[in-house]
Amino acid sequence: MSLDYMLDQTVDTIDELDRYIKLSKDEKESLEKVIDKHPMRISRYYLSLIDKNDPKDPIRRMIVPSIEELDTSGYYDTSGEAENTKMIGLQHKYPQTALILSTNRCATYCRYCFRKRLVGLSSREVIQNFRDAVNYIKEHEEISNVLISGGDPLTLSTKMIRKFLEMLSEIDHLCFIRFGTKIPVSLPERILTDEELLSIFKEFSVPNRRIYIVTQFNHPREITEEAISAIDLLLKSNVLVNNQTVLLKGVNDDPEILAELMNQLVSIGVSPYYVFQCRPVKRVTHFQVPLIKGYRIIKETKNMLDGFGKRFRYIMSHKTGKIEIVGMIDNEIYFKYHQARDPRDRGKVFKKRIIKDATWIDDF
Repeated sequence: MSLDYMLDQTVDTIDELDRYIKLSKDEKESLEKVIDKHPMRISRYYLSLIDKNDPKDPIRRMIVPSIEELDTSGYYDTSGEAENTKMIGLQHKYPQTALILSTNRCATYCRYCFRKRLVGLSSREVIQNFRDAVNYIKEHEEISNVLISGGDPLTLSTKMIRKFLEMLSEIDHLCFIRFGTKIPVSLPERILTDEELLSIFKEFSVPNRRIYIVTQFNHPREITEEAISAIDLLLKSNVLVNNQTVLLKGVNDDPEILAELMNQLVSIGVSPYYVFQCRPVKRVTHFQVPLIKGYRIIKETKNMLDGFGKRFRYIMSHKTGKIEIVGMIDNEIYFKYHQARDPRDRGKVFKKRIIKDATWIDDF
């Protein structure tokens, strides 16, 4: 099965969606307004994971548009990506890491996406000439790793992925290369049916320079037999797999669900890496959990886990850096810069007086 065929089979209209999930006339009219602003795309595999009889199904909430997206409060660039862009499609926020926006396409468009401004839309933010990015990285020897993101880079052709890896492998000071992808979650057949892709990963993920896949399982029900098989093939191709979860209201804002997720990830060979606070992105804020509630959820989750399961950090990816939410004492909440754009902030611990409904550091 070709990649183009798999991507062509996705559901991207409300009429198509209605064949899977019955919608009222009013719902259809409202959702048309939503996808007119931010397109819908859902792989048929991912759609099959929804419990059609449950309007509050967590998978449905993540991938099916809702009228809550008509709320335009928030911002489209909450992490300061524009100010860290060094050339079209390349960001350099932290000294050690270069971020490449390789595409604006995904197999499924998550409704909570923090790059809602570009994913699925015509965009001038995606890399135009990969060689220019490679030259920039060569000239900046402080860069130890590259994160290829998007959109989803595994929606690119296998031939293109090989080209990227060939060019990056020319750079001696790179220690590892990451792909940020949700393909193991949303379209595992992309991995299961492409022996060439796996062969390329095995060729370029070598003992002194590994390839990492950073994926995003948010709910235990995403860990299906197909997803497990895809992860297994990646691991057998010398690829290391980490996971970033987003804390989402109505999806995984429950310690038992998160603990089950982390335990299952460890069981299949995926390392929990971050749990991200959902960002205050326009048309996404309905997914946010207040920070004090989020901290309590994470604390209770970790109490149920062993050392491997609780390795993740609870993080806000703010324009000033990655801020870890580390604790609460009395009426104050404590934070630490895990990464910082300003060198003076690196490792800095600070506190704020608790505000009950605050969902982002700027709310304090």
